[in-house]
Amino acid sequence: MISILKITAQSSYSLELNIKTIPTAQITKNETEVGFSFSKDVDSKNKMTNSIGYKSTLLNYNLDNYYSAENKNNFNRIENNLELSHQFNKKTALNLELKTVAAFENNLDFSDVNLFGGAEFQYNFSQKSSINLGIKRMSVFGKAQVLPTIAFYSKLNVNTSLELGFPNTSIHYSNNDRNTFSLNNSFDGEFYKLDQSRTISPNLSAGKISFSQMTTAFEYERNVDRNWFLNFQGGYQFNKKYILTDNRGTTKFNFDANDGYLFNIGIKYKP
Repeated sequence: MISILKITAQSSYSLELNIKTIPTAQITKNETEVGFSFSKDVDSKNKMTNSIGYKSTLLNYNLDNYYSAENKNNFNRIENNLELSHQFNKKTALNLELKTVAAFENNLDFSDVNLFGGAEFQYNFSQKSSINLGIKRMSVFGKAQVLPTIAFYSKLNVNTSLELGFPNTSIHYSNNDRNTFSLNNSFDGEFYKLDQSRTISPNLSAGKISFSQMTTAFEYERNVDRNWFLNFQGGYQFNKKYILTDNRGTTKFNFDANDGYLFNIGIKYKP
């Protein structure tokens, strides 16, 4: 997985480009992603962030018994994520998220659009620790589900910070201004509507393809000069599921994707 370039401006604009390669024994998944983000403090109590991104996913198959003679498929994902945060007082805040996702094979249709997001309540125990509790509609397990979210944040000392929860957990350590080490664990998934239902057998067909996995990775970021950062990441993906489903999310074909290693090298520019 390769992160090519990230540019962050003082005006709270950001631009990011990522290229990822995720190989398994029978399927190689290649992703190209570009995103733009804008953030603004509306006033002392309200903040707005909006990001829009596009991702292209290419699957290369090495399967003798696959449903199609084609050995590759391309999928597209357009996502707009609007986040609003309201600070009630020094202790409490409310965070709202509305994510609009169009995920399709080649032809975009209104039925390809899904709405995700929800609300989180934030409570600050002190300047060094807080907790977020909420409920969101997500696709972290490869299908649309309403799930609880939790995140406990703590600044353990000057060099170390911790996020513990679901769907993300991470710990960050920085021994100086130029080095940052992180250990991350995350659940993530997505699904795409197929242009045409895939006939697997005379009495069996599927209308969607779904991906999900849990990723544990170690990350090192190095500030090589004032504005340039190098990023290296290595880890492992567990419980990887690549499946074909019907419109209700019932599995119709399992690609039996193997768990596997994850490697990342990246470069960032931050003015």
